[in-house]
Amino acid sequence: MKITPELYNDMTRQASPKSDHRTNLTAAFLTGGAICALGQIILSVLEAYGLERTEAGTWTSIILVGISSVCTGLGWYQKLAKLAGAGTLVPITGFSNAISSSAIEARSEGPVLGVGAKIFTIAGPVILYGCSAAAVYGMIYWFFSR
Repeated sequence: MKITPELYNDMTRQASPKSDHRTNLTAAFLTGGAICALGQIILSVLEAYGLERTEAGTWTSIILVGISSVCTGLGWYQKLAKLAGAGTLVPITGFSNAISSSAIEARSEGPVLGVGAKIFTIAGPVILYGCSAAAVYGMIYWFFSR
């Protein structure tokens, strides 16, 4: 029996779980918004305690990365991601989760050959293409702004 692309697509549609797009979008929106609101609350509290905007923003990022890493280590971030889907991909917390998850999975192989070598397995391409895109866009901007 030869499987044609059409037959394969039909088989995939039948085997794939049905998803409720409205529920998924709502959960992602609310979760991503809650993470961003938490960041704004942290920023506002730090500014209220006298930190300048730039310094407060730096500390807010550090705190969000720390919270995300701790939640990943405790297994809470994965549970939240399962419920909220893409809403947990808010850039800084999602990136922290990706790095922390890789480190946790590789810890049994040791600190150097395990964690050190595999910590950027998931996040590495993000760093590579993010930096490459930033360089290209920067050159384009520089070229056209002259």
